[in-house]
Amino acid sequence: MGISIWQLLIILLIVVLLFGTKRLATIGRDLGSALRGFRETVREPKDEAADKSHAERRGSERVIEGKVEPKDKDRT
Repeated sequence: MGISIWQLLIILLIVVLLFGTKRLATIGRDLGSALRGFRETVREPKDEAADKSHAERRGSERVIEGKVEPKDKDRT
């Protein structure tokens, strides 16, 4: 009761006749770039969290150089 291969070919032929091959290629390219952008957007929060935790780990390993001075200036 599903769609046969012949019915799919007829539908494909009608779509090609209506839109043309150039316009179908453009639509496919636009759809592909939209999907690529969506995937990158979905991956960004994970990457930002990984970058943030990596930056926090690097921040705890920093060495601060300087001179230690007493709080009371009278003790010098």
